[in-house]
This record gives sequence, structure tokens and C-alpha cells, in this order.
Amino acid sequence: MKFLIDAQLPRRFAVWLTEAGHDALHTLDLPLGNRTTDSEVIACAMREARIVVSKDGDFVQSFLITGQPSLLLISTGNIANAELEKLMRANLSGIESAFGAHRFVEITRDDLVIHE
Repeated sequence: MKFLIDAQLPRRFAVWLTEAGHDALHTLDLPLGNRTTDSEVIACAMREARIVVSKDGDFVQSFLITGQPSLLLISTGNIANAELEKLMRANLSGIESAFGAHRFVEITRDDLVIHE
């Protein structure tokens, strides 16, 4: 799978996904870095068939209105990077399966939510 990690998440997030065998970029890898606008993130994700990983509700609104981008929403509130990594590692196979048939998946501290 191909992912694009939004600015408010750690760059390490892309490293975790890459170590798990995925193609992952962080906004810091884009020409404008963390100054990349949401619309540019969406355009990049669509052009490269990437799933946006974000905490930003603006991507939810975009998905609900336009169906773009494919989205992994992180709904954990404030969370330590180590705890986020543990949560992702524990749920990665479920996330991979969910994106086999769906385009909007949400991870909370307790659940993996698949949005239709």
C-alpha cells in the first residue's frame, strides 16, 4: 500500500509503515514540506494512488464531499509517539484488510472503524 502522512503526525510514522513493507511518504518529503496545503496533499495522494494518514478533520470533510482522498483517520487525541506506534503495529493487518474494500478507515485508541 502507498501512504502519505500528514504534517501533524511524526515523520517516524512513514518509517514504521516502510519497515512494514509499504511505500510511505511524509509531507516533509514533498517540495513544500509541512507547508503543503491540504488540497496539494489530496492532489498528490490522488495522482500517486496514496492513502492520506491524518488527524485533520478537513480531510474527512473532503472525503464526505468528493470521495477523495482515501483516508486513514487517526482519532486518538493526544498520544505519545511510542503509544501510536504500538497501536499502529497492533492494527496494521486490520488496516490493510480494510483498505482492500474500503476507502475511509479510522483508528481510535480502542477500535478500528470502517466507514462506508
